[in-house]
Amino acid sequence: MGETTTETLKRTPLYDLHEDCGAKLVPFAGYEMPVQFPDGVMEEHNWTRTHAGLFDVSHMGPCFLTLEDGIGGGDEAHAKIAAMVEELVPSDITSLKPGQARLTVLLNEDGGILDDLIITRPIGDEAQGSLYIVVNGAMKEQDWGIFEKKLAGRAVLTRADDRILFALQGPEAADVMKDFFPGCEDLKFMHHMPFELNGTRCIVSRCGYTGEDGFEVLVKPEAGIPLVKEMLTDERVKPIGLGARDSLRLEAGLCLYGHDLDPATSPIEADLGWVIQKRRREAGDFPGAERILRERSEGPARKRVGIKPLERAPAREGTEIFIGDEKVGVVTSGGFGPTVGHPVAMGYIASAHTEPGTEVQLMVRGKARPAVVADLPFVPHNYKR
Repeated sequence: MGETTTETLKRTPLYDLHEDCGAKLVPFAGYEMPVQFPDGVMEEHNWTRTHAGLFDVSHMGPCFLTLEDGIGGGDEAHAKIAAMVEELVPSDITSLKPGQARLTVLLNEDGGILDDLIITRPIGDEAQGSLYIVVNGAMKEQDWGIFEKKLAGRAVLTRADDRILFALQGPEAADVMKDFFPGCEDLKFMHHMPFELNGTRCIVSRCGYTGEDGFEVLVKPEAGIPLVKEMLTDERVKPIGLGARDSLRLEAGLCLYGHDLDPATSPIEADLGWVIQKRRREAGDFPGAERILRERSEGPARKRVGIKPLERAPAREGTEIFIGDEKVGVVTSGGFGPTVGHPVAMGYIASAHTEPGTEVQLMVRGKARPAVVADLPFVPHNYKR
């Protein structure tokens, strides 16, 4: 999960706490981030699946997009800001209910994915005309530049990546969270509520990147640092690094931008066609609609699938996939799945060969190794619906 870099790395507000917890720090998305803590990746992964893991995701790109002429005005103001964002994404943002969030993708003119992001409609009439948006850390400067250029003179972007954004994930997360944010346990998956913590406004969202039930919290450092420290004194909570975050999301079949998604890949190829709701499909008024709608009706040339290696050697990113002498695809994410007890991978395969159970060969260190196409996710999602 590390990146070789010569740039000056940023530090999140939780950096000192990571050091105190014995983290191994690596470059990631321009930041010094914890890849693991002393317990190690395997233990951190299993802890999150059975208890509650706390992840620092402050490197991400939380921001607020607001109408140039101000907020307030109820549904009309929401419809106005939503229509602007729908010029850039294929999802139905207009139909979001107050407090509801939606995963979507930022598209180029060819229908390729520039990033995946979560857009949330705030609660309260006084907040309508604004959206809470979280983009990927490595892509935030690009994404924010697109918003500012395309919506210039109509909307204002306020970045919030100077705050703490942390995730608490796992089956015990709700019981921990409700002690700090009473009522958050009633939130459904992909919904959020504002809270006050010691006089500081926070945003609590029920979402995450592990396949487990969990929450993300956006909070200013002066309130967030004491909060995280107190949470880590709870015997149900342990700090978790990027290594386990990657193995958890891979088992859950969740994409990592820059690996499983890129500007050449469409939502249909990525098996993300569900982010395009009926109203948007019928209107066809989003970037790259011609390609995307054609692939949806005729089928794409390739498709993202799960891949299960049948031997113990993991198939890493870039591993070529063969059927006989024919190269049919490539692995985009791969590693060991601690929950399932065997290697797991995702990748793109020619559509004629994507049926689960299809036998393929993986070229691992120059040797063909057996694998099969598998259903995603490898581990069932445990979201609160």
